[in-house]
Amino acid sequence: MEICKLRQSLLDCQGHALVLGGPGSGKTTIALKKAVVRINAGLDPGQSVLFLSFSRAAVARLGEAMKQEVPRAQRSQLSMQTFHSFFWSLLSAHAYLLGAPRKLRILLPQDEQVEFGSIKPRERNETNADWRAWLVRREEMFRQDGRIAFDLFARNSEALLTQSHHIRRLITQRHPLIIVDEAQDTDAYAWRCIELLSASAQIVCLADLDQQIFDYLPGIGPERVDAIRQTLDPLEINLGGQNLRSGGTEITIFGQDILTGRVRGAPYAGVSSFGYDPRRRPQKTALRMALGILQRSIKAATGRYGRDVAILTHSSASAAKVSSALNAEPKPVRHKLAFDEAEAMLTARFAAFLLEPKSEATRREDIALGLELLATSKAAAGLAAAAQWRLWAARVREGSEPRAGFVQAVAGVVDSVRQAQFTGDPARDWIFVKRVLRDSGNQELLNVAKSLDYLVAFNRGRRIGAGLAAIWERDGHYTAAREALDIALAQDQILGGVDDPPGVQVMTIHKSKGKQFDGVIVIREGRHNGQRQVSSFVWWDDEPPYWRSRKILRVGVTRAKVHTLILEHVFPACPIMQGHNL
Repeated sequence: MEICKLRQSLLDCQGHALVLGGPGSGKTTIALKKAVVRINAGLDPGQSVLFLSFSRAAVARLGEAMKQEVPRAQRSQLSMQTFHSFFWSLLSAHAYLLGAPRKLRILLPQDEQVEFGSIKPRERNETNADWRAWLVRREEMFRQDGRIAFDLFARNSEALLTQSHHIRRLITQRHPLIIVDEAQDTDAYAWRCIELLSASAQIVCLADLDQQIFDYLPGIGPERVDAIRQTLDPLEINLGGQNLRSGGTEITIFGQDILTGRVRGAPYAGVSSFGYDPRRRPQKTALRMALGILQRSIKAATGRYGRDVAILTHSSASAAKVSSALNAEPKPVRHKLAFDEAEAMLTARFAAFLLEPKSEATRREDIALGLELLATSKAAAGLAAAAQWRLWAARVREGSEPRAGFVQAVAGVVDSVRQAQFTGDPARDWIFVKRVLRDSGNQELLNVAKSLDYLVAFNRGRRIGAGLAAIWERDGHYTAAREALDIALAQDQILGGVDDPPGVQVMTIHKSKGKQFDGVIVIREGRHNGQRQVSSFVWWDDEPPYWRSRKILRVGVTRAKVHTLILEHVFPACPIMQGHNL
């Protein structure tokens, strides 16, 4: 990166700063260089520069950038955390000052979803009495039981910092420079925390208002950048549309034209489209053709095939459909699907339960408990099967084992693991449990096995394995395996940066924010808006000129470093893409 006068002004700045810029403009890189400048100026023992971001994916990306921009000797003086991680360290040490128990536990999202799973998503708002009752109950769980949901982290951290000058001083003495990534996405509570710390720490905010695609969440809106200006009176530099991510391409220009509605009517370097008629060519064929086009385009530009590519969709349902098409025979395409993790997390408790010691004397209770654990995953999804499975569990406890195929399958699995000789190697024993589930032949248990494959991907597998290994070393059995699993999952939620694996990944555009890939395929298809088929690039309830939809699409197309391909149905027409010649 060339250090121009604009960037040098940030490196020399002794006060607060606001860095604006589009995707790939170098906001993160110059912020890391600013951190190095502050470290070189001298930090006291125990001090570090704090780099805060919202997503674990962004923290993982920061880790990769740090290896390139920060000398090895100085990396220990740069602390990269998610807001959740930062707030958790604050609350776990000081929440007792708010009247909570001294020992806190995280109410994991999957457990929270079990509590309100019967409330339909569209009814989860303040006008619904059941939802309001749940919010009251959630607050009671924090105050009385010490179980705190992620949504309460920022609010209670703000309360602590507001009430305690001492805690504010402790934080800013440790972190004299705080860099806030994606500052436009801070809600009112998170921003108030930063504002309180700004009195005695230098704050550098990185922002791009045109990437604010989470403004449907409470407290997030375009007013945040104005609040930063008014509160901090910062040095402001604007890197604009500079492109360091996808140099040698016009991907960023294309994204900017999508955002502004400019139609230049000519191709863009590094951007292409592939249209098909779903009535004549199935999606599984079109996807494979698109992947081939994308990889050949990447190789033509770089001399090698892409190490990691992403297929981005407008919804989770569409992502699941794409995954199913990639899995289709005769030649399945290996890929990772990023999906709602709640069910996978909850079914994993059943797998951990299968690792725990069992005996013939406890067979009835083991079968009943297994059914109840599986029922929680259905409850989280609001499915009626949860009630039926819990009813069967009650009958098993009463000594009347139902003849239902699912109950018999669960009983067979429990019997198999009771007779098994586990090795003490968590990886081998986890694989054995998955094999037992697959051998059951029951579709529900086959789905559990599939969830386990996803669960142990990335850093989670290492954390889960370490916890189980420690239990085995202590007891010679996997006693309390479920507790070890919960601890590992909580650590992953708080500490874990997600290392994106090589290969093909399928996810929604919203999940892709903060990530980057060698190549990206953005899916455009038809969706029904209740009256007619419309383009999936037009977001729900968005009106011309489709400002919100354009922001979201811009995020998707600019995730690519080398090539972006639009895979689109020939119908319905798309008002956002109309006139573009790719």
